[in-house]
Amino acid sequence: MEEHKQRVIQEYVPGKQVTLAHVIANPDPVLYTKLGIEAANALGILTLTPTETAIIAADIATKAASVDIGYLDRFTGSLVIVGEVAAVEMAVEAVNGFLRHKLQFSAAPLTRS
Repeated sequence: MEEHKQRVIQEYVPGKQVTLAHVIANPDPVLYTKLGIEAANALGILTLTPTETAIIAADIATKAASVDIGYLDRFTGSLVIVGEVAAVEMAVEAVNGFLRHKLQFSAAPLTRS
């Protein structure tokens, strides 16, 4: 009897989208240690495609609110911003709004934990 195996193929299909827009208020301090960044009251996490959009998003975020860049990777499209909870939320919303309205991106809903 012949056994049939399923094969899963994952493809990276670049598009213009924000795939994650999440704010973590008052995160556990261990997160900062694991990320290797200074502690703040909130983390904002964004993932974007095309991946270079992380550079634009960082610029928008830092101009929109008093936040710092905790991590930016233009090769994966990951951006982590840090600051006060209200500032981080404002920055993430500004990034989502700019990319949606000015660059016609599909934006992810802002989620919080």
